[in-house]
Amino acid sequence: MTGGTALTGRVRVTGAKNSALKLMAAALLAPGRTTIDEVPDILDVSIMSEVLRRLGCAVDYQRTGNGGGGGRVRIDVPERPSTETDYDLVRRMRASISVLGPLVARCGSARVALPGGDAIGSRGLDMHIAGLERLGASIVSEHGFLVATAPRLTGTSIWLDFPSVGATENLVMAAVLARGTTVIDNAAREPEIVDLCAMLGAMGARIDGAGTSTVTVEGVESLEPVSYTTVPDRIVAGTWAIGAVMTRGDVVIERAVAAHLTVALDKLTDAGAQVEVVPDGVRVAMADRPRCVDIVTLPFPGFPTDLQPMAVALAAVSTGTALVTENVFEGRFMFVNELVRLGADVRIDGHHAVVRGRERLSSAPVVATDIRAGAGLVLAGLVSDGVTEVQDVHHVDRGYPDFVEQLRGLGATIERTERPG
Repeated sequence: MTGGTALTGRVRVTGAKNSALKLMAAALLAPGRTTIDEVPDILDVSIMSEVLRRLGCAVDYQRTGNGGGGGRVRIDVPERPSTETDYDLVRRMRASISVLGPLVARCGSARVALPGGDAIGSRGLDMHIAGLERLGASIVSEHGFLVATAPRLTGTSIWLDFPSVGATENLVMAAVLARGTTVIDNAAREPEIVDLCAMLGAMGARIDGAGTSTVTVEGVESLEPVSYTTVPDRIVAGTWAIGAVMTRGDVVIERAVAAHLTVALDKLTDAGAQVEVVPDGVRVAMADRPRCVDIVTLPFPGFPTDLQPMAVALAAVSTGTALVTENVFEGRFMFVNELVRLGADVRIDGHHAVVRGRERLSSAPVVATDIRAGAGLVLAGLVSDGVTEVQDVHHVDRGYPDFVEQLRGLGATIERTERPG
């Protein structure tokens, strides 16, 4: 990509990756056809589709003409799914572990390979396992698999040591078919949790408190398949918003939900941006060089950890000095060494980054280490002198549909090439 062009125009956000993958897993809870709209056309969706196929489901994905890189997925779930997931798929995407709760709840057993995913820090499954054991499951680890059995789960009270999104989702999906009432305290509050609970509710589940720190689930005997539309992706929307500010552009982000990005948009306003809620989304415009603002990542409703690499990239070209504190994933600063190669002035001290802004970065070849790091490096390349090459962009493909095409639509000079060999 060649830096120096402001991002201007309109861009459409499709459904949230972090929601769509869990909605697909939730389809396992009901035999028959579940249809999910606004599912992003990304690699992780392809992997989850194959996970479900190997569990006996028929999965069909079709792009729609709405723009934004989204489509419709149809999942036909058999009366008796298989209960084992393959390591070769699960190791490629951590979200595959979300089939554990539905399989145990509906089939009474599951054998799920221990997952892989982004290299951004340790994200153990202790809370998933402890919660399922509280619900009555017996879980052992053998030969790289988690093996869970439970003739029927029983409602209980569960306290999460940390408001883990994945653990909250898995436990809610397990509890909807459990006998009795389950109360999950210190639950995650992210919009993706609310989205999952809304779909489960449409399937016939009884859930109260979604979006709060206490979620109550009254178990039912069975659920029905539904048609459902995924919540817009707040992280993709936030990426476009930060990109508009970094490049001093003017972008309308269609389908962006401002209430899902309150802290992030407030920070952009503090940086000097004009942020406006419009009928079809959010408009972000920036005329001058942004001001540095301090960032602290926290679980929702705090500043999202998934936007932290973009926040560091923004600070790198802002006036002044910013302190960015990472409280969620200890490995999230791994990408900083690559950003420094672009001329950024960043110093890491534990879970803090001190960023001294510069007028412009300088082009260099860099390597994406995870989904969000890759997106942050691309934004940095857009404000660098010369031509910047970001390698290993397969990471970006896992979270951003049509990323290059959408950037071109906003005026960026960018192309995707294959490296020789």
